[in-house]
Amino acid sequence: MGRIYGEDVPMKPAFPDATPKKKETTGIDDKGLLLYIHVPFCRSRCTYCSFHSQSFNQVTFAWYFKLLLDEIALWGKRLKKPVLRTIYFGGGTPSLIPLNNLDQVMKALADNFTFNPSMEVTLEANPDSAQDTSYFRGLLSMGFNRLSLGMQSLKDEDLQIMGRPHSVAMTLASFEAARRAGFGNIGLDLIWGLPNQRLKTWMDQLKLVADMRPEHISAYNLTLEEGTVMADRCAPGGDLTLPQDQEQGRMFIYGAEYLESMGYMHYEVSNFARMGFMSRHNAGYWDGSDYLGLGPSAVSTLGRRRFTVPKYMDEYDAFVRGGLVGSDYEDLSDDDLLKEMVMLSLRTGKGLDLKEFRKRAGYDLIRRQEPLITALHRENLVRINRGRLRLTKNGMLVSNVIIKRLAFGD
Repeated sequence: MGRIYGEDVPMKPAFPDATPKKKETTGIDDKGLLLYIHVPFCRSRCTYCSFHSQSFNQVTFAWYFKLLLDEIALWGKRLKKPVLRTIYFGGGTPSLIPLNNLDQVMKALADNFTFNPSMEVTLEANPDSAQDTSYFRGLLSMGFNRLSLGMQSLKDEDLQIMGRPHSVAMTLASFEAARRAGFGNIGLDLIWGLPNQRLKTWMDQLKLVADMRPEHISAYNLTLEEGTVMADRCAPGGDLTLPQDQEQGRMFIYGAEYLESMGYMHYEVSNFARMGFMSRHNAGYWDGSDYLGLGPSAVSTLGRRRFTVPKYMDEYDAFVRGGLVGSDYEDLSDDDLLKEMVMLSLRTGKGLDLKEFRKRAGYDLIRRQEPLITALHRENLVRINRGRLRLTKNGMLVSNVIIKRLAFGD
């Protein structure tokens, strides 16, 4: 028996067919597989974070590292060395992993999977754990060709409120070290709508970031997750106050327009890139491509099967030692896949391909949802162009509500 969400259930393999032959079973298409590796370690927990992570220590890391190498070998055998389109190390804080261990992981991947020659390989890094030029040169020598740097803010006061373990000076030093080492594809992550933040301070930060000329910028609206320190401090009676909704709306609209004026394509609600530098890994998620997640709490979708690796180390150990048995999984229906097509497509600048939707659904979305789409168009929240339904910038501000209405009819 295995424990899933606190219940005892019969343990079943997340991917029961060890020698899959049909695309409907494996889900792996000709373009290759997206591979995500979760690194569940941080030096400390940020006040806004609800992702699965734990404090870094050598004993637990050694346990995790051995299991990860075994998991890589098991999946390579089960899927018969599939082609990888992208590799993405996320967390947690992947830059806490020593270079020699990262090298062993990359070699294990090369032994058990097939690398596409043009494969994108990304490492998420925190400025406090990625300072030396030699570190970045080491990453490049292993095949990493994209860096996602967790800047989050260019104000030390914001970083302290968020519980980030780095300073602005560390961020700038990390960015410069990566450039000196030869990284030509660097993304910077930012959070807007922070406590006490105002439109001017947000725009001033964006101008400083644009002056740094990263290839990619992710700008995420702060989301208060239940049970986090930030949520408690921003609750009624707490000591922090979020900007008003109207001001946050201006932050999004004006910020997006400014980044576009500086040559960044707004290709997804929260993501901007110079031409040719979109995150191919994340774009694969939004296109509905197949992805495999390794490491505690990682999620995978192969064809119609979605499954989650157990998040606690003892359960992860049992999952790997048991031959990938014991994960939580579900089989997606046609209706599930259609809803996800709408949800994911409308987050992107490309929008929803109406012809492809009609082909898969058997009906015309515009006709079925005509009153709603007419109202959204009248309010300048959506537009239809060249056979695609897209959200305007105003629509992106309320994307969750629009997508829920279109996908679920709520």
